[in-house]
Amino acid sequence: MKTILITGANRGIGLELAKQYAVDGWRVFACCRHPEKAEALNKLSNQYPAQIKVYSLDVAEHKQIEQLAQSLSNEAFDLLINNAGIYPSSDASGFGRTNYSDWMTAFSINTMAPLKMAEAFVNNVARGQQKLIVTITSQMGSIEDNSSGGNYLYRTSKAAANMVVKSLALDLQGQGITAVALNPGWVKTDMGGPNAMISVEQSVTGIRQVISRLKISDSGKFFGNDGHLIPW
Repeated sequence: MKTILITGANRGIGLELAKQYAVDGWRVFACCRHPEKAEALNKLSNQYPAQIKVYSLDVAEHKQIEQLAQSLSNEAFDLLINNAGIYPSSDASGFGRTNYSDWMTAFSINTMAPLKMAEAFVNNVARGQQKLIVTITSQMGSIEDNSSGGNYLYRTSKAAANMVVKSLALDLQGQGITAVALNPGWVKTDMGGPNAMISVEQSVTGIRQVISRLKISDSGKFFGNDGHLIPW
């Protein structure tokens, strides 16, 4: 049975990823900060008790990542999805009103956590059959695509996450691991808001189709949820 480890699985894209992979017969290791408050995830876990296991994990706390990796050291993961992420509300304040504390938090969760997860679980992924590490990023992290400015905190943390993915692709190629950055699109979630262009179901369906077609030659690339390459 194929296995997947997902961060930020309590809502939005992460929750839908857990659902769709469970429906497809995968074993799902679903992580979130407060499992006791994750009503939707717990309900889903109760629907698929043989497939979904819920774990407490705050990706900003490296010690928690290390402890979880130690407890799951005997597992093999076909797919690790770094999905947990934040969009600081203070980012809307604009130039001259930057909240530098929030910026550090954005980097901690959006950039540092994906690398720490890869470092902690690389052996699990190397033992899997598919050997995939997917980091959910954003087209707002594309330098070439930036035509509107602003959003310094979010843009920079995602651009840096993209660079993490590129380096992972090179550093892990000897272990046969494919690492890619994947933009889910503008999705109707708590982060994306009600005016977003696509539903969570549409986004995740596209994400899964892209993942299912990944080859080692794709490692280090930046994909959209429709499979098209996005410029750095």
